[in-house]
Amino acid sequence: MPQRPHAVFALAAQNVPYLFPPDLLARLGAAVDIDPALVAQDLTEPGVREALARTEILVTGWGCPRLDPAFLDAAPRLRAVLHAAGSVKGFTTPEVWRRGITVSSAADANALPVAEYTLAMILLTGKDVLSFRQLLRTRRTFPYGEIIPGIGNHGRRVGVVGASRTGRRVIELLRPHDFAVTLADPYVDEAEAARLGARLLPLDELLRTSDIVTLHAPHTPETERLLGARELALMPIGSVLLNTARGALVDHAALTEELRSGRLRAVLDVTDPEPLPADSPLFDLPNAFVTPHLAGSQGNEVARLGRTVVEEAERLAAGRELLHTVALADLERAA
Repeated sequence: MPQRPHAVFALAAQNVPYLFPPDLLARLGAAVDIDPALVAQDLTEPGVREALARTEILVTGWGCPRLDPAFLDAAPRLRAVLHAAGSVKGFTTPEVWRRGITVSSAADANALPVAEYTLAMILLTGKDVLSFRQLLRTRRTFPYGEIIPGIGNHGRRVGVVGASRTGRRVIELLRPHDFAVTLADPYVDEAEAARLGARLLPLDELLRTSDIVTLHAPHTPETERLLGARELALMPIGSVLLNTARGALVDHAALTEELRSGRLRAVLDVTDPEPLPADSPLFDLPNAFVTPHLAGSQGNEVARLGRTVVEEAERLAAGRELLHTVALADLERAA
């Protein structure tokens, strides 16, 4: 029987049992030689350097230390980083790829709950559920049985900004519903947009013609404040901005003014800064619905990320190609 490759956890220790419940931890242990009690967060901790010296696979996640040259020097046999979360931007360095180390990410798995949250909010805001809930809470009565004009999801125009993993998942989840879906992404052509199930538009035109705009672009220098005062002013009166991507894509001062005027509504799972200061008006504006960055994997969804890593570890141990590799060039256009 071939010897199992040696692996080490490098993430926040408290997250290990959430990512790898007993069944997944057993599968991981069958594929690689890993000590569940040893987590490499600090090179000075007892046993860490000794373990890294023979480590071939690093299993990372939220709270992973930065993989700078000093860390990599301590792991001269390292050949793969399997990340049990989404973006690898926060902890990797170009040196990882320069040393020929393969990086894999569970970003595809993490895109699903974000897309599910997005779909739920699109459906709810199409019915204006959040506003009517507050109205009912205040008045304690409602004209039950009457048709309410101006709401509903039949033919609602949804503009998706960014054909990222999550953006594509959102378009996929929208297909069974009766929406008119458009897409803005400078790296997608009309044919690819059509294959995804959306009509490609320039960003300005998408903003002008959407009832709901949902952001799924990465945060890069090009997308910083992608939606500022000019862009927000293009959105129709009563339309909704939904952001589950990164807070820095939106000029929050300009958005706050639009919300104060009552022209727009917003659902924000990400903000800038994050968390918001306690006195932020976004907490109290009736047309702003803010959630604490929970669209991504939470609770029982986290084990899906661990399962992705286990499956990659099994492929690696069997000498097969990984399915979720990340190239250094990908980081320029990735979250």
